[in-house]
This record gives sequence, structure tokens and C-alpha cells, in this order.
Amino acid sequence: MNAQFESRLLAVAFASVMSISLGGCSKPVDTAAAPGPTTSVGTKVDDTVITTMVKAGLADSMDVKSFDFKVETRKGEVLLSGFVDNQSQIDRAVAVAKAVAGVTSVDNKVSLKGAPTTMGTKIDDGVITTQLKATLLADPAVNSADIAVVTRNGEVQLSGFVNNQAQIDRALELAKATAGVTNVINETKLKN
Repeated sequence: MNAQFESRLLAVAFASVMSISLGGCSKPVDTAAAPGPTTSVGTKVDDTVITTMVKAGLADSMDVKSFDFKVETRKGEVLLSGFVDNQSQIDRAVAVAKAVAGVTSVDNKVSLKGAPTTMGTKIDDGVITTQLKATLLADPAVNSADIAVVTRNGEVQLSGFVNNQAQIDRALELAKATAGVTNVINETKLKN
């Protein structure tokens, strides 16, 4: 790796660790309503570093750097989601993720794009994503920090690691009720 890349990667990793430290300040979590396995601060930091390293590797790879991948990590398991043009890009993204130290497995939930997107569709997709993220954030039954939202041609892909099935069901319900959504793909997983 070159020095500039390593410096940038270190800065991103530091920012990620700081966001975990401050993460508890944003939205209270009702632990009584959402019991689940606990994760230590060390594991969260390790997962954040892994996520950062995978994102940096994807950004550094000429084959896939222009695509909007969502990368989430839980106990070393990397969940990749998003939309790409062809299977070789999916294969490359999975290979990049597997090559990162600390990755125990890669769950590939990346989808192939359908028809080409127009500028109007991109704007509409951005509006759908923003509206749904705001709705998830406002809903007390959903820990919105655990759910990533990607929209392509009105099709919403939800991914991430959540505490319980009720959160998945509520997120799906809210996504389907969002104006402009034509389909919802559920790629969320229960934390283990």
C-alpha cells in the first residue's frame, strides 16, 4: 500500500472508532424491548476496523470502486449489499472482503442492476432512500443504525444485523409503505 492510502485508511479507522464511542449519544435503545446477545466494545471496534478496511479495499479496486456497496460487519462476518452491473464485480467485491484480516466469512447480498438508470430515477431513488431512512430513524421499534438502505429503480434493499425479527418485520412494513417503492428486498440478518 502507498503511504497516502495508509494515512487515509488510518484516519477513516480512527473516525470509525470515535463514532462507536459516541454512538450511544444519538438514539436511546430500549434493551428491555430488544434483548439479544451482547457485543463487547473490543468486538465493535474490531468490526468497525474490518468494515473500514473492506470499504477501503473496494474503493481502491478499479473493478468495483464506482459502485455503492454497503458493508456491515458483526463478529467478523461481513455482509455486502448493493447493486452492480455484472457477476465479475460481485466476485471481485467478495474477494476483496475475504482478503481483509479478521474476516471470518462474507455474506454476499449484492444484486445485479436491471435496466439503466436515468437522472430522474436516480433523484427519485435518493428521495425514497432519504424518506425511508428518516422513517426508520423516527420509529422507536427499529434500531435504524443497524439497517442500511439502498434504492435502485424504486427497488429498496434493506441490509444489516438487527436484534430481533420484530425489527425486520417493522422495517419491511415501513419500506413497503414508502411512496415510490416498487419492491423490497430483505437482506437483514439477526445478530447472533
